[in-house]
Amino acid sequence: MQQPLAYRMRPTKIEEIVGQQDLVGPGKIIDRMVKAKMLSSMILYGPPGTGKTSIASAIAGSTKYAFRILNAATDSKKDLQVVAEEAKMSGTVVLLLDEIHRLDKSKQDFLLPLLEKGSIILIGATTENPYISINPAIRSRTQIFEVHPLSPEDIAKAIDRALSDSKNGLGEYDVDLKDEARDFLSKATNGDLRTALNALELAVKSTSPDTNGKIAITLSVIEECLQRKALTSDKNGDAHYDVISALQKSIRGSDADAALHYAARLIESGDLISLMRRLLVIAYEDIGMANPAACARAVSAVDAARQLGLPEARIPIANAIIELALSPKSNSAMSAIDGALSDVRSGNYGDVPIHLKDAHYKGAAKLGRGVEYKYPHDYPNDWVQQQYLPDKIKSAQYYVPKENGKIEQRFKEQYEKLRQVSRK
Repeated sequence: MQQPLAYRMRPTKIEEIVGQQDLVGPGKIIDRMVKAKMLSSMILYGPPGTGKTSIASAIAGSTKYAFRILNAATDSKKDLQVVAEEAKMSGTVVLLLDEIHRLDKSKQDFLLPLLEKGSIILIGATTENPYISINPAIRSRTQIFEVHPLSPEDIAKAIDRALSDSKNGLGEYDVDLKDEARDFLSKATNGDLRTALNALELAVKSTSPDTNGKIAITLSVIEECLQRKALTSDKNGDAHYDVISALQKSIRGSDADAALHYAARLIESGDLISLMRRLLVIAYEDIGMANPAACARAVSAVDAARQLGLPEARIPIANAIIELALSPKSNSAMSAIDGALSDVRSGNYGDVPIHLKDAHYKGAAKLGRGVEYKYPHDYPNDWVQQQYLPDKIKSAQYYVPKENGKIEQRFKEQYEKLRQVSRK
């Protein structure tokens, strides 16, 4: 049985990897490891279809080490022992261990000494946050790298490569992939290359050629094979981003009905991921300090939607959209951090005041570090006047409170009161 296209197009060397150039690009950490043949065990975490297996396969191919794939949940300790024996016989083995967050204690205890020796280069793959879901004993013996959803440009590049590759791809077929179909396929999969390639293969192999032997892949064919609908007919390919933009601007403008409409477009297209991510951005960018509880409830709604999946996910999402749209608005927190970042990036900052510097190490007191620091909890109301900003920018003000909600009004009163006392 022939393997799926995404499997056949898996890279065999680092240079063939699509995306994740912050890790595998020339001069980047994994590229350096491969070139120096100084591999260390690592954990790759991120959404499905973003290249975790591809990176492991390419590392093995570039270094000519044996490559094995196991699943921490379904493969047994005996399967790990087979890989360990192979490593003894032939030298280093690169082991991709999928779902590493589900590794039980028995398998973990077996692996740890092998990782210490370096006979097995473990590449753990997971969609979970490893700092929460993976045992510290494994974490301490690995480097942790986050992989991100691929950009539409990355996916389009991989699509073109698959269509031109006659050995492993679809190059033997005379395919006419329409521009709007290619654009939709590269964007609608939300950075999941596996889904894009497998939908492409289904489209090509299930579409009858015309009398000239050409297989025309139209937008409607890709919609059917992806089971997602294009949001609108858009020759420039911007419809997806236009709808997301309209969603945020509708909530910012307090129009709940318009926001629900644009959310419905995203839901109907199957793009729950973009919708959830955008709602989190909106909550903290546009509502922020005016109603922090609404931000927290938006996070809870997104968590619920993620666990429920469609179609039920639409319910917590709708709750969040209505509350965010009708909530008081404030972008003061975003403006504050952007102002602080602007100063730092332009070099407009000074040395940390000496009384705030770390005083825990031996000899710090001799250097005057932390000596004059006043511990606020030793004073009435747990507050005492002292300088916190560097001398160069000691009067800087980044946070400019708004009065669009009762909560930020209270924050404003407290903030201005403290600044006034400090100035005196």
